[in-house]
Amino acid sequence: HHHRYPLFYRRLKIVFYCHPRHPFTYKQFTIGPYCESKTFRAVSSTTAFSFVSLFNKLIKMGFFKNPISAQQNEDGSYDPSPFTLLVGTSKTTGYVQQEYDVKYTGTKPILVVCTDESLLEMENKKKFSTGNHPVEMYLPLLHFRDAGFAFDIATQNGGAVKLEMWAFPSNDENVKKLHEDMKAMLEKPKKLGDISSLDGYSAIFIPGGHGAIINLPSSVELGKLLHMAHDQGLPTVTLCHGPAALLSTCTEGLDKAFAYDGYDIMCFTDKTDGMTPWVGYLPGHMPWKVQEVLEAKGVKVLNKSEKGDVKQDRELITGDSHNAANNLGKFAAPILVKYAVEHKL
Repeated sequence: HHHRYPLFYRRLKIVFYCHPRHPFTYKQFTIGPYCESKTFRAVSSTTAFSFVSLFNKLIKMGFFKNPISAQQNEDGSYDPSPFTLLVGTSKTTGYVQQEYDVKYTGTKPILVVCTDESLLEMENKKKFSTGNHPVEMYLPLLHFRDAGFAFDIATQNGGAVKLEMWAFPSNDENVKKLHEDMKAMLEKPKKLGDISSLDGYSAIFIPGGHGAIINLPSSVELGKLLHMAHDQGLPTVTLCHGPAALLSTCTEGLDKAFAYDGYDIMCFTDKTDGMTPWVGYLPGHMPWKVQEVLEAKGVKVLNKSEKGDVKQDRELITGDSHNAANNLGKFAAPILVKYAVEHKL
C-alpha cells in the first residue's frame, strides 16, 4: 500500500524498516505527526499492513483527517489537503525591503486587478475555495510600495477581493500590515467597467491564485484595458495563474485579436495542475488547462516547472508561481520606476 502513495506515507512518517536477511519481515514502523507518535513492532508484513488498513478505516470513520484529501468546508467547498498546506504554504515569506537609487515620486497608482470570485468548479463539479493567492499578491506589492508606488484595486463586478486565506502567511508582519492597510480598498474595490482609460495609472498588476481563472479571462472590460496597456507599452505584471487573464484580450464580445501572440512568458504549468489533485491540493482536475489555451493563442510558456523564475517580454513581466512572488517584485519594481520616469507619469 505504501508503494501506491509514497509521498503520503513518507510525510506521515509511517516508515517500514525491512530486515536485511528477512525481506518480508518488517521490523518496526512509526506513525505521526497527525496523531501521537508511537513505535510499534510487527513480526510480519501481514501485521504491519493490517495496522495500515486499520488506520485507513479510522480515517474513513472520521477519527483522523486524510492528509492527502482536499478538506470539505461547511459550505460544501474544498480547501487543500493538510499535506499540501504543510508542504506548500508558509507562515512567513522571504520579503526583505530593497533600497532603490531612484524611486517613483508621481501620483499615478498601479492598477491591481483582483478576483471577486472564490469558488472554482472543477471537472468533477466539486468547488475549490480559491481567490487570489495572498503571497502572490502582497509580496510584489510590498516591493512596488518600497519603490514609491501606491495602488488602486479593481475587480470584475466591483465585489470584495477574494483571497486564499488558507495560504496567508500569518506570522509575516510586513504582509499582515499591508493587508490591514489595504483592507478598505479590498472590501470596496473599483469596478473594471468603470475604468475607461489608463491615463491615471502607472502599470497593471494581476495577482495569481486559481481565482484569477474564473471571471477575468472572459472579462470584456479587462480585455479593453489590457489592449490599451499593450498599445501604450504600459508595464503589465502577472504570475502563476494570473496570465489566464490575458485571454480577456480576445474574449467573446470584444472582437479583437489576442494581444500577446508571440510573447514569451512564465506561468503555472498544466503538468503541475494535473498532479495536484493526487495530493489533495485541488478537489478535482482543472475545468480547463491554462497553459494549453495560452499556447494555442501563440504564447510560448518557457518554464517546465515552478522554480521561481521570472521573465520580461516587452511590456509583459511574468512569474511562474508563488515561488516567484519575491523575485517578481524585486525584478519588476525598477522596471516600473524606469518606465514612469521616462514617460513622465
